[in-house]
Amino acid sequence: MSRRLQPGDPAPDLTLPTADGAQVSLQSLRGGKVILYFYPAAMTPGCTTEACDFRDNLGSLRGAGYTVLGISPDDPQRLAQFREQEALTYPLLADRDHAVCEAYGAWGEKQLDGRTVTGVIRSTFVLDAEGRVETAMYGVQATGHVAELRRTLALG
Repeated sequence: MSRRLQPGDPAPDLTLPTADGAQVSLQSLRGGKVILYFYPAAMTPGCTTEACDFRDNLGSLRGAGYTVLGISPDDPQRLAQFREQEALTYPLLADRDHAVCEAYGAWGEKQLDGRTVTGVIRSTFVLDAEGRVETAMYGVQATGHVAELRRTLALG
């Protein structure tokens, strides 16, 4: 597993394609706060729960100045299908070679149905306007995670 990021660390830069094939760069979002959340696979039960929870809380997160980005190793076509199916209104980014997941420490061994597998470790990062990690949350649960994040960010 790659090194886990800590508060104060510079956020690894990224440029990834969206569900529409456009490119999103972290550099282009400097000056604003960003929430990056890494999830294993579009259209699976836990990832759908988490994605919809971010969707349902997007207004208050945006109101507090945060841009939300979801990142998974899915291809853009699958992300577009996921976005349409669940009416997701924030960018989903495709990290096909999981290089960004690795840079954030969100790729490695985990337990799945009682066996050890390698893949995305469900994780969330809050980045400040200068591109530094404010909060790093690894191994989060899909259900209730956004409420936990809102408490961490003092958003109620």
